[in-house]
Amino acid sequence: MHTEIQGIPIEIIKKNIKNMHLYVQPPEGKVQVSAPKHLSDESILMFVRTKMGWIKKQQTKFKNQPRQTERQYVSGESFYVLGKQYYLQVEYSYKGNSLVLSGDKAILTVRKESTAKQRESFVREWYREILKEEIRKYLPKWEKKTGLYCDSWQTKYMTTRWGTCNTNTKKLWFNLQLAKKPIECIEYIILHELAHLKVKNHGDDFIAILDSNMPYWRETKKKLNEQILDYMEPVLKEE
Repeated sequence: MHTEIQGIPIEIIKKNIKNMHLYVQPPEGKVQVSAPKHLSDESILMFVRTKMGWIKKQQTKFKNQPRQTERQYVSGESFYVLGKQYYLQVEYSYKGNSLVLSGDKAILTVRKESTAKQRESFVREWYREILKEEIRKYLPKWEKKTGLYCDSWQTKYMTTRWGTCNTNTKKLWFNLQLAKKPIECIEYIILHELAHLKVKNHGDDFIAILDSNMPYWRETKKKLNEQILDYMEPVLKEE
């Protein structure tokens, strides 16, 4: 169910849960409500109306969150890898693309006539390999710690979520943007998605899994959501 309150779109999902949960999701402040199936639409909307001040506060925080400028992939741009900031240095060659980290420089070698889109495509695949390496390193650690095991996982570029979990296929997806974030943030998302294999919602049972396995997860989540984000077009589209 989709509705609108005070000009803000609200998505309402009814589930077999005991309590109502309200989420304002980064990066653009999408509002989602998970509610027990037995609750009337009127009761749910009344609950959301009482939370409008908090919702607007969270959306303002996301709106004011620092973002990278639109990428042109030219020398001097900021470049983040696993939480560390580098500065892009673009060099030209016809022997193939490459990206090498050296000191505080990220040296991107491309064809001189390559477009920003072509450079972005290469860089994203470079980030994919970085993230895959970290997932391979830390996923087994958290599977063993929690006793929760996925059947498969992949990476993809996402604009609204750091990760997703398909509980039917036990498959996890990780956002390519995580390759830019500190290792502890990647570990938190791994744990978060593994927890969904056991608990689909973000209720008390889900929180208990996070608390018992990563007592500091709230601080890490806050750190992740405060990280600088990718540039996004002013008009966002539902995906």
